Amino acid sequence: MKTASLSGSPRGSVGKKDANQLRKDNRVPGVLYGGGEQKHFSVKELDISKLVVNPDIFRINLDIDGESFDCIIQEVQFHPVTDRIVHLDLLQVVPGKPVRVDLPLRTTGTAVGVIAGGRLSMLFRRVAVRGLADDLPEFITIDVSDLQIGDNVRVKDIEVPNCTVLLNDSTLLAAVKRTRAAMSAASEEEDGDGEASAEGGEEAAAE
Repeated sequence: MKTASLSGSPRGSVGKKDANQLRKDNRVPGVLYGGGEQKHFSVKELDISKLVVNPDIFRINLDIDGESFDCIIQEVQFHPVTDRIVHLDLLQVVPGKPVRVDLPLRTTGTAVGVIAGGRLSMLFRRVAVRGLADDLPEFITIDVSDLQIGDNVRVKDIEVPNCTVLLNDSTLLAAVKRTRAAMSAASEEEDGDGEASAEGGEEAAAE
């Protein structure tokens, strides 16, 4: 998992009025928990936005008033209209204690079914897993090269060493679907074979 540094400031008060003022100052109020006593802080909106909009998952080194904390993003709350970040929850990483994260799901290769005119459909962009922070990969990769039209990849087909995937084994992750173009091409091919057979029969009869 990639790492990033984040500088935070302790919050003097934790009320709604204080939180609103922080947002006016382009800062995001947050809470760090998981390591004992909760710590309330704020960070620059621009700094946390760079991590949130990034497709990667980060292990964060959070500095609050000179004290450093190893943590991960647990939850981000957005404004329903503006989509600005309004609150942040960070989970402190404790040695030997598993954490839950949503890992990016990526593909490698080009499916033979796509080459044949099908379409690769991704049902999930991220997959929830649980494991020790040191064991968590940056992302999960599935090789789709051998997928024909109608084939799919399910949770049972992937492996995340030393981690537990928090989805049912039968959950569909990706599939190669038949498109109208592929169906049309298949239909034309069948019609062509039928006409060829008919012509062959007529020639044989004439002879």
